[in-house]
Amino acid sequence: SLAMDRRNGVAMGATSKRRFRKMTEKKEGSRADIYARITDRIVADLENGVRPWIQPWSAGHAGRRITRPLRHNGEPCSGMNVLLLWSEALARGFTSPTWMTFKQAIELDAHVRKGESGATVIYASRFTRTETDGNGGEVERDIPFLKTYSVFNVEQIAGLPDHFYRQLAPTIDPIQRIDHADRFFANTGSVIRHGGARAFYAPSTDHIQMPPFETFRDAASYVAVLSHEHVHWTADSRRVGRDLSRYAKDRSERAREELVAEIGSALICADLGIVPELEPRPDHASYVESWLTVLQGDKRAVFQAAAHAQRAAAFLHGLQPAEAAEREAA
Repeated sequence: SLAMDRRNGVAMGATSKRRFRKMTEKKEGSRADIYARITDRIVADLENGVRPWIQPWSAGHAGRRITRPLRHNGEPCSGMNVLLLWSEALARGFTSPTWMTFKQAIELDAHVRKGESGATVIYASRFTRTETDGNGGEVERDIPFLKTYSVFNVEQIAGLPDHFYRQLAPTIDPIQRIDHADRFFANTGSVIRHGGARAFYAPSTDHIQMPPFETFRDAASYVAVLSHEHVHWTADSRRVGRDLSRYAKDRSERAREELVAEIGSALICADLGIVPELEPRPDHASYVESWLTVLQGDKRAVFQAAAHAQRAAAFLHGLQPAEAAEREAA
């Protein structure tokens, strides 16, 4: 049988099909290597007792504004790239949040200093290819793809415009900053109840339970936990929609959802300019063990968790009146 290649309009014989299959397998293998390489790095961090999604909060930010990693145009990074660049910045001692490609530096009449090595980030997307099915009909196939490229921190680049090297403005007054967080969560419309010694989201009653504010070490710790529970809250089918039906029964599914909430909390705290808690929660030791099991068995798990976390954070931002007004204006 013949398969039609829509890109050049010629029929593919057996030899061409084998060549095409090998090319596809090579791409699939390359993509698997990316998942494995990045997952192995995160597993190594966890085995050393470090949760990579909160690394930036533990060093190098005293008196500096907390933020997500930024692109050369000032736009914040998202998803998995946030974790990768936070981890890279801490490991290499960078305090600037801004990153760009070699080409982007040249376009700004700057240059990467000799001997500097880039950090790996990923680009994930998909394209549609038209194929011929066994009955001779045309079908469209959605093909996901993943590739990596290198970026450099502005501290590795010489000759950039001055504003790239300026210190970010200090954080606003802590009390105002927490007030801002309170407004953020109030705008979500979630039901938050206080009492007891545990923080959790209850799907059956659709409410978030928090220990009394006074029991937390500080306000930032309270916000970090509240962010975590709000990520769980987004799982409801009326919001983002993640299946939590097996959360209580399946340890692996529980670990996956907690990983989503951990990463999502770090994203929200960064967006709010708040330093999350540094002291581990009592349940973190057991979760770390579960995360290691999940990540070692599924090289794509952390990518999926980061994507879910990004969607949850975006949903919560979408409930903010000011941000909704900006989207309408755009």
